Amino acid sequence: MRRPRRPAAWTAAVALTVLAVPAAGHAVQEPPAGAAATPDALGRPTKAISWVGRLVAPVTARRAPRMNGRAMTVLQPVAPLGGGATVLQITARASDGAGRVWVRVRLPIRPNGSQGWVPVDVLRLNVTRLRIRIDLSDRRLTLYRNNRRVMRVKVAVGTPENPTPQGHFAVAELIRTRTRGAFLGPIVFPLMAFSETLNEYAGGNGRVAMHGTNAPELLGTRASHGCIRIRNSDVVRMARIVRPGTPVDIVP
Repeated sequence: MRRPRRPAAWTAAVALTVLAVPAAGHAVQEPPAGAAATPDALGRPTKAISWVGRLVAPVTARRAPRMNGRAMTVLQPVAPLGGGATVLQITARASDGAGRVWVRVRLPIRPNGSQGWVPVDVLRLNVTRLRIRIDLSDRRLTLYRNNRRVMRVKVAVGTPENPTPQGHFAVAELIRTRTRGAFLGPIVFPLMAFSETLNEYAGGNGRVAMHGTNAPELLGTRASHGCIRIRNSDVVRMARIVRPGTPVDIVP
């Protein structure tokens, strides 16, 4: 099967060495391991589990869970940077007056933390038991599965002038550069986050990412324009586990 052609613009868009709150909802009904999510089971993310949806048709994300809600952005099934599938983290669900189920999802737009509502029937639902925590103060990335630590590695984060943004985000895409010696390393995970100090960098729009590095000696420092730099061997290991939609919490 032929791999989708990678848009030429993706490199510039993620070259920025940079990289809300779950709404109240009904009680979480945690599905058994291996089970797919269903609309009735959707709830707020927890430390052990969250819900994701692969977009199967273009859709307008809206500020309220109804068809006449104010439009925020149009989402496409093909992710814009790497050409893979668009996968969205779900943070809440609601029903409109017509009985249609809507879900709130994290959006890859400014300002950071933006969320919008889309009808659940444009998503193919699934469950993730992964989450990532990035501690800026000690420059460590921790990967959890079922709320148990499976990986903890040293990273480089943004400088005081161009800090890594803090908050609740999600992995937007997984892009394989297949070039270990490249500035971004062999793997790039664009996040649903943007630099809060740079609107443009290297031709991109200030998108923040987790990615490999050709300068491992800077790991453990504040060296980037906001991205999370990871040792190449560690980011390759992450790519065997982490997929789009995985929640990412960046804390002070």
